[in-house]
Amino acid sequence: MNAKCEIGIAEPAAPEIPHEFSPRSESAERPHTSYADVQSSSGLSAVMRAAVVTAPGRVEIVKTAITEPGPDQLLVRVEGCGVCASNLPIWEGKPWFTYPISPGAPGHEAWGRVANIGNRVRDFEKGDRVVIISSHAYAEYDICDAGCALKVPSVFNGQPMPGEPLGCAMNIFRRSKISKGDTVAIVGVGFLGALLTRLATATGACVIAVSRRSVALSLAKKMGAAHTVPLAGAIEGIDNLTNNRFCDVVIECTGKQTPLNIAGEITRERGRLVVAGYHQDGPREINMQLWNWRGLDVINAHERDPRVYVSGIRRALRAIETGILKPQPLYTHFFPLEKLGEALNAAASRPDDFIKAVITI
Repeated sequence: MNAKCEIGIAEPAAPEIPHEFSPRSESAERPHTSYADVQSSSGLSAVMRAAVVTAPGRVEIVKTAITEPGPDQLLVRVEGCGVCASNLPIWEGKPWFTYPISPGAPGHEAWGRVANIGNRVRDFEKGDRVVIISSHAYAEYDICDAGCALKVPSVFNGQPMPGEPLGCAMNIFRRSKISKGDTVAIVGVGFLGALLTRLATATGACVIAVSRRSVALSLAKKMGAAHTVPLAGAIEGIDNLTNNRFCDVVIECTGKQTPLNIAGEITRERGRLVVAGYHQDGPREINMQLWNWRGLDVINAHERDPRVYVSGIRRALRAIETGILKPQPLYTHFFPLEKLGEALNAAASRPDDFIKAVITI
């Protein structure tokens, strides 16, 4: 028996939507120095400002060379870049990183305007507004393969457009195979969890949002969740809501051990447990006896193929255009490039009103 559900969404159910990028190459070398501004062959300034994480908890703004695009690449003048939780291990100083990190890394949620084009690129022109999949976007410019960029419809001009996390949400939703009438738990309601709450609700699922933060539970209600449950009491609370049956689909969005444990406990027999959180800080322990006994289908919903990311971003842009997704209220904190350290600290401490930070450049 599914949990009783009142879906308070005015939009029609979502059309069929075909359902943190590979670990970034943080050590890639990019020269940086205090060059005086000069002009490149393209007419651009040959140097740019870029953020460099020089040590755990320390960032500096440097002048660094602008790389000319290769034959199949775009040079993009970055307008902004989202701050991802996957950036935090570098900021916190996990032992597998070496410092300084290369200029602009690990920014990977960028959008901006095409500034220069490789000689084999045919689908873009200078001035096109694009979202890109790249890895050094905490800087004024970044390079990407032309196949890792999408034009942004003009209706979105002036709006933040961090394509990579939007595409992640769409790809995770596709992998989750949520159907109308499913009881779905979203464990962790940050930016990703909020988007998934919206997508699952629009599909006609009964969504139960789980979070440790009361502000996140309130947000989940606005995104259409039928029920909200504090993380600390999630197992008992969802047991009661579902009459001891638990959930058809559970999506874990935190990348942490305890929520992963809870996610397994609240997935019903023959249910689907979707691991969407980025578990990048070491091994995890799982209750394999429980997972075996219940016969869970466990899906690691991370992608490594840039083409899949681009496909997800394309679907996200369409979902925003049609009103299924409304991410604008989720961009809660804006910082200039010079205050990247404050943005990373906010992402780590997550003050009450925090959902997602954006760097404007």
